[in-house]
Amino acid sequence: MTLLALEIGPAGFAASRVADDVGEDDIRRHPIPDRAAWEVCRDLLLEVSGEDEVTAVGIASVGPIDMAAGVVAPPEIPEWRMGFGIIEAVQKLFPVATIQLALDGVCLGLAERNFGATSEVMDALAVTISHRISAGVMVGGFVVVGRTGNAGHIGHMLVPGFDEQCECGGRGCLEAVAGGAALVRWAQGQGWPGRGVEELVESAGTGDEIATAALGRAGTALGRAIASVAPLLDIDRVVVGGTLAKAGAPLWKPLNKSVATHARVGFLTGLRVVPSELGDVGVLAGAGVLALTAAQAE
Repeated sequence: MTLLALEIGPAGFAASRVADDVGEDDIRRHPIPDRAAWEVCRDLLLEVSGEDEVTAVGIASVGPIDMAAGVVAPPEIPEWRMGFGIIEAVQKLFPVATIQLALDGVCLGLAERNFGATSEVMDALAVTISHRISAGVMVGGFVVVGRTGNAGHIGHMLVPGFDEQCECGGRGCLEAVAGGAALVRWAQGQGWPGRGVEELVESAGTGDEIATAALGRAGTALGRAIASVAPLLDIDRVVVGGTLAKAGAPLWKPLNKSVATHARVGFLTGLRVVPSELGDVGVLAGAGVLALTAAQAE
């Protein structure tokens, strides 16, 4: 029985087998190509599957998605923006496999629930903050998927005090302030000469004032969003992962200050916001949970 996990992220694809001994060296990755996205994705899956018959595949994708139809529409992949039938395509590749699709934030929530910092709590939020921002909402021990599969789009919560234009067409969304692409644009507009989220984090780590200010804005906005979600769902644990979560004090100090300032309702006294311990494999690990669930259902 061979199970596969596939991640469709804003910056690239990742795929691996689902097994206890899978490490970083066993994961195959490829940046989003300019064209022939499915062919690249297909080749990754075939590489990790080898000659074995695949019986289940779990797919984690950046949104928006249509979980029931098996369609993804990531803005970063031009060929797929109007919708790509990922489940149909993978089914043709592995005819006997059972395939499950979920939002990347939902998959992070599943991974944190099974392997990470929310394994001992029933109500929590797992946030991934990198190029884009998504979340897994856990209520009563179950990760919420929503009507279309898009529950967890915390990146499109409105954040008080900000009015930036968002790619979704709205204004003041969390992602328009704290998403990696937005942070880089803001920093470059202030005169920062670098490129990319990773370089921004490195610059802040060396004391660059503009990079530090950019991450400070992100931390403040994310803290306000968390402080809004926490009383709505009565959660006591928030886990933050992704590239920007590694930024250290420039992000976490304003984030914690913002949460402490705004999450003041008495029943939130036990609220904790902690960094994820799953590193860069959280979303892919959640896709693995999907594959395991699909296999067990069969």
